[in-house]
Amino acid sequence: MNDDLASLHARIDRTNELLQRMLAEVAKTPSTHAIFVDAGYLYAAAGRLVAGTEDRRAFDLDAEGLIEALIDKARTIFADSRLLRVYWYDGARRRIHTAEQQTIAELPDVKVRLGNLNANNQQKGVDSLIRSDLESLARHRAISDAALLGGDEDLVSAVEAAQGYGARVHLWGVEAPEGRNQADPLLWEVDSQRTFDLDFFKPYVSRRTVAAYEGTGLARPTREDVRFVGAQIGAKWLGARGREALAELLPGHPYLPGSVDQDLLVEAEGLLQYSLRGQADLRRALRDGFWEYVQTQY
Repeated sequence: MNDDLASLHARIDRTNELLQRMLAEVAKTPSTHAIFVDAGYLYAAAGRLVAGTEDRRAFDLDAEGLIEALIDKARTIFADSRLLRVYWYDGARRRIHTAEQQTIAELPDVKVRLGNLNANNQQKGVDSLIRSDLESLARHRAISDAALLGGDEDLVSAVEAAQGYGARVHLWGVEAPEGRNQADPLLWEVDSQRTFDLDFFKPYVSRRTVAAYEGTGLARPTREDVRFVGAQIGAKWLGARGREALAELLPGHPYLPGSVDQDLLVEAEGLLQYSLRGQADLRRALRDGFWEYVQTQY
């Protein structure tokens, strides 16, 4: 009897040891989040808020700058979590990337997923793509939190599927000038809600009928010109803030905090006398120049 009791205690001790080791491993595993953007909702809501229209042809959206701002927000909200990637859902004729969608697809940590676009320019199949990705990532424990920027009631099933596997879903939205632009059933299902206002989107949306610096007659700068300006601003930024600020900036590479990125854009446009809004290649060159300089000083 004593031998049986001793054997039982030994098995219990062994089980407790294995549980403690498992809990220790779980504690060391960082949380992971992903951002899911319904581009149809984003363009319509941000266009209405900033430019007064939902017609994509009437305004430019600086998708690269906005994506970086969303990543920066997520970094603040999910402070102890790492980003898996940004999923960008949009529609296209026969699911063939437009030039703008190709540019977005080339961004680091961004995955473009395309539904179809019908004759009335309506997206088809986007909601099912969002559900498929959300459910799959949650099921495989690839994410602990999902930030969903969208408003369609059809996304409710995607939220429920992800939550069923233990992921938390946080609904992000665009401020509506009047009423709401997100379905009530979607608002009821998510774990938290957050709305971004006019000031957040204004730097990234501009009407095409009002060109910044119109009438200057200046030619479009080259990427090298813009890169050089980025390095100039980087030198000025470092001189004003010092190496301590640089040490805080470096872990976020290749992204810049939203406030730094906007200061960089505004100052560069002033130096170049040329608008960089909606010109992803020049915006990237600007950031590259900034980073190339500050990294050499660390």
